[in-house]
Amino acid sequence: MPRMIRPGKGIPSKSRDFKGSMKRLFSNLKEWHFLMIFALILAMVSAILALVGPNKLSDLADTITMGIQPNLTEDNIKNVMDNKEISNEDKMKFSEFLKNIQNESDSDKLLSEFDSLPKSVYEFIKPKIDMSRVYSLSILLAAIYVISAIFNYIQSLTMTSVSNNFAKTLRGKISHKINKLPLKYFDSHETGDVLSRVTNDVDTIAQNMNQSLVSLVTSITLFIGSIIMMFITNWIMAITAIVASLLGFSVMAIILGKSQKYFIRRQIELGNLNGHIEEIYSGHNVVKAYNGEISANEEFDKLNNNLYDCNRKSQFLSGMMQPIMMFVGNLGYVAVCVVGALLVSNNIISFGVIVAFIIYVRLFTNPLSQIAQAMTSLQSTAAAGERVFDFLDEAEMPKENVTKHLDRSEVKGEIEFKNVKFGYDDNKTIINNFSAKAMPGEKIAIVGPTGAGKTTMVNLLMKFYDIKDGDILIDGVSIKDLSRENIHDLFVMVLQDTWLFDGTVKENLKFNKENVTDEEIMKACSVVGVDHFIRTLSGGLNSQIDDSDSVSQGQKQLMTIARGMLEDAPFLILDEATSNVDTRTEELVQKAMDKLTEGKTSFIIAHRLSTIKNADLILVMKEGNIIEQGTHEELLEKKGFYAELYNSQFETLT
Repeated sequence: MPRMIRPGKGIPSKSRDFKGSMKRLFSNLKEWHFLMIFALILAMVSAILALVGPNKLSDLADTITMGIQPNLTEDNIKNVMDNKEISNEDKMKFSEFLKNIQNESDSDKLLSEFDSLPKSVYEFIKPKIDMSRVYSLSILLAAIYVISAIFNYIQSLTMTSVSNNFAKTLRGKISHKINKLPLKYFDSHETGDVLSRVTNDVDTIAQNMNQSLVSLVTSITLFIGSIIMMFITNWIMAITAIVASLLGFSVMAIILGKSQKYFIRRQIELGNLNGHIEEIYSGHNVVKAYNGEISANEEFDKLNNNLYDCNRKSQFLSGMMQPIMMFVGNLGYVAVCVVGALLVSNNIISFGVIVAFIIYVRLFTNPLSQIAQAMTSLQSTAAAGERVFDFLDEAEMPKENVTKHLDRSEVKGEIEFKNVKFGYDDNKTIINNFSAKAMPGEKIAIVGPTGAGKTTMVNLLMKFYDIKDGDILIDGVSIKDLSRENIHDLFVMVLQDTWLFDGTVKENLKFNKENVTDEEIMKACSVVGVDHFIRTLSGGLNSQIDDSDSVSQGQKQLMTIARGMLEDAPFLILDEATSNVDTRTEELVQKAMDKLTEGKTSFIIAHRLSTIKNADLILVMKEGNIIEQGTHEELLEKKGFYAELYNSQFETLT
């Protein structure tokens, strides 16, 4: 299974080159630029409509406010006085009413006097709401907010489509790239790190691009637009709202500055704790065997307390953000209401302006926090993008000059190594002038101490690595003239490292091979001795299995051997294929191997020399060179390095 990535080894919090990373990210989005621009324009228009709404709401509030007050305009008063149908007595009462309202401060008394006016006068000055204007403003407001919501929905749908398609394209590029990378890349990079680039990093790019980009554009539009609209509406109220909000944000900035160090420490301590837990549970048997529970628990308690302390402080300060944001908003509301009331009382502004400013305060304060969050998300996006693009920029395997093709049904089975030289880097050569020849149907064993170059020779034969000098010939054809796919099609490999895929037993055994019957599968399983295990499973060949510990290493090895038997190829490579089975099973597997190798040119890498006694040729390697070769009996008679290796298996301490 891939190793778990510890905190600190995943996505970095900041980009090495934010500007360059974002530039390359957008250049890769070229085919979606039109849709992105369309979505961003819709987001801006939606924000602008949201800014226009409060202004129209102010007009609606003023229309209703004016409509519930007596209609005492100069023109209306003149019309009452000039109206011949109103008696002089009623006009006198109206004049007295006008004098009283200028000096009277008791609103209840004024209302009672207004109600006592003669009917002929009352009909002229009674409150009257302009319903046609109310209806038109209401419809306009509803249209503004509905259109804004529709635009917002369309842009959200568009950006979701763009981000998902981009993520799909990136995954496709990564998948295509993996098949072109040399094996040495995976030797130098953790499996979990590669998986993290395919999953976590791509998901981070897609999610943040979908949310942060539009949020940033919308927030900037709302922030700048709300300031402009506030100054257009009333500059005194605008300065009041901005100053009140900035005071609150100053307090929040101070707290954020103090809390940042605790968030950094929290990630470090979390990484330390997770690393300790992973280490202890991975080596749980060792800890138990050496009575290390007390020491492990003490270390856990120490790390756990450190994380608790950082969590407590960081979460406390983080938890203050929402109340502070509420405080900023409420402070702005209070300032607007107080100053607005003073301005209304002096007839400088109308009541509707206060209503509009209460909304503008919210539109001004919210974008600031959203802009900060969006910028943080874009930093993560750039960092994730760097990791993905670093992977895509890795040097690929050299382009193959394919001029020939070998049909597996016509291959004779001859392989020749001619003066092969190889090193994983230019400074160190591992294989020195290796030469050997395998005739069709021969069983070639390669033995030697650890690091002698045995597995490296197999990797070169399979063209996982390119040789530096010399050549390898298959039926007289250089592997340099053959494609890797063609070479792989000619070989069956049974490796020391076993792997079962998540699926049924049948799917695992006939991996990448069609037209295989259940009878053929069970026959191969019977040969290697794994048929009994399969029959014990509730679903037999259709039972679900994976690479978990529910299947023993020996059983996994036997199934991989059976998988190899089902692949009818002219060449066979066995790399420590019996290393994970017991002695009794090894005998069964050895017999199966003898049958499997019939008619095939086989290369067997083994540390258990007892398994290669019947090899046609044994190559003894040391430090990248063949120092001895011959049959088992011939090499024992020489009493050389092979004889020492073989006899060392039977030495016992006395």
